[in-house]
Amino acid sequence: MKLIRNLMLAAVAALSIAGPQAVRAQDTQQAVAQDSVIETIKRRGVLKVGMATFVPWAMRDKNGDLIGFEIDVATKLAEDMGVEVEFVPTAWDGIIPALISGKFDVIIGGMSITPARNLTVNFTDPYAHSSVGVMAHIAESEGKTWPDDFNATDVTFSCRRGATPCEYIKTHFPKATLRLFDDQAQVVQEVLNGNATVMLSSQPLPAFTIYENPDVVFSPTDTPIDPSNEAFALRKGDPDALNFFNNWILMRTGDGWLAERHDYWFGGRPWADLVPD
Repeated sequence: MKLIRNLMLAAVAALSIAGPQAVRAQDTQQAVAQDSVIETIKRRGVLKVGMATFVPWAMRDKNGDLIGFEIDVATKLAEDMGVEVEFVPTAWDGIIPALISGKFDVIIGGMSITPARNLTVNFTDPYAHSSVGVMAHIAESEGKTWPDDFNATDVTFSCRRGATPCEYIKTHFPKATLRLFDDQAQVVQEVLNGNATVMLSSQPLPAFTIYENPDVVFSPTDTPIDPSNEAFALRKGDPDALNFFNNWILMRTGDGWLAERHDYWFGGRPWADLVPD
């Protein structure tokens, strides 16, 4: 009996010590949860999404409305959250600073995971995978073999400012000239016009453009370059938001919804009649 009594007293003492700590831990957990962007979105009733136009991730249709894979993803995410969605078009090279300053809640824009970006923002699990393709002007590339002959002073690359292929170009083609543009359409047009020799960009844009302009441009290589994983980007210090977005991606990967939407936008061009020529 004495042993049992002593054990009971010890248990009561332990609870009296742990009680305040448990209460403080619970208060901290509740405070962290209240600070999550998820709670902000629920109170506001709107999910604000940072994005940039980039075929076929996000683009304008003939009526000026946004369509594309990212638009479908963000719209479905908002629907599953029970809120509206608001898209905030942003220049790509300024999209991470805009996220950090609170102009929107999350970036859903085909952003590849890189160590440099991950130092500034948190990434979810990947929800898409891609690689970089090459598109070159036929006349401007005559007699050149990929990749060695493109690392030359008479070669000009075009690239979207802030995009990961730009760093690849700087590293592997240091002798070439690199022209940077804010709009991906300008990047493409520079090559089509012959003002630039070649461009590197996430597929399937190079492949689609070559298909539409076979007499003007071609791919000097069929080898996938710099395979990447695309993820949502969000501000650091928000474990609840990271958990929610990761689980949403897991669920929509498991039920096949993400794969079905990706196949629609990337597997061909059934949507071609929806966008301006």
